[in-house]
Amino acid sequence: MRILLTGSSGFIGRHLHTALVAAGHHVIPIARRAGVDMNQLLTPDAWLAYLAKVDVVINSVGIITETQAQTFAKLHTRAPIALFQAAQQIGVKRVIQISALGADAQAVSPYHLSKKAADDVLLTLDLDWFILRPSLVYGEGGSSAAFFKRVASLPLIPLLDQGQQHIQPVHISDVVATIMQALHATPTQRYIEVVGAYPVTLKQWLQQLREAMGKANAVYVPVPYPLIKGIAQLLHPLLPLFHPDNLRMLQAGNTADVQALAEFLGRLPLSVEQMP
Repeated sequence: MRILLTGSSGFIGRHLHTALVAAGHHVIPIARRAGVDMNQLLTPDAWLAYLAKVDVVINSVGIITETQAQTFAKLHTRAPIALFQAAQQIGVKRVIQISALGADAQAVSPYHLSKKAADDVLLTLDLDWFILRPSLVYGEGGSSAAFFKRVASLPLIPLLDQGQQHIQPVHISDVVATIMQALHATPTQRYIEVVGAYPVTLKQWLQQLREAMGKANAVYVPVPYPLIKGIAQLLHPLLPLFHPDNLRMLQAGNTADVQALAEFLGRLPLSVEQMP
């Protein structure tokens, strides 16, 4: 199949591109590194030339923090909506949207709201769509995973409050497997929450990462949420992932029922202990 893949140079996009090519598909990469800037593709007409003879569109564009050059409004909302509308206009039937766990009716963060805005338009279109909502994605080359590994490697590990926030990390291999399955699966027009086998607390996750690195037990230092949020306000220009909005999302937790994903894959996704 001819597959248009946005975000092809990103974390999920790189792993997915490799899998698609290995499966014999022809991939049309959309990314700045491929010479295409999605900031300039904000109308359906701008996408039409890229969609000629395309069978499937996969939108894997995602940024966790904004810059002047890369904003949620353009990359998560306006460009994807234009792409989905162009796909309907030109006759591409299947669209796979990589959204985010938490981009739902309870969304409050700018990140989640920008993803939800594109999702909401896609579900109104006459397309065979899947909207996949991954939790924290763990694996080689992931910026979020690398950030948590750096934190876990410290001899004194700061914890947000007591580190009891529940998260459900999913391995990149399971994210890719879900997308590959969605290329052919029926029925379509469905959401799938892409999560690990079961939830863990933030403290358990950091401890698991530390053990995987072969490090001895660390000292955990609880830091009250208001204090760590204030520190983030000061430091996030230097440490973009350490943004108050990201802390707010972490504080709220990020989990889902794994049953629908397990049925879709025909197996359980990897647990934290099984992740390489």
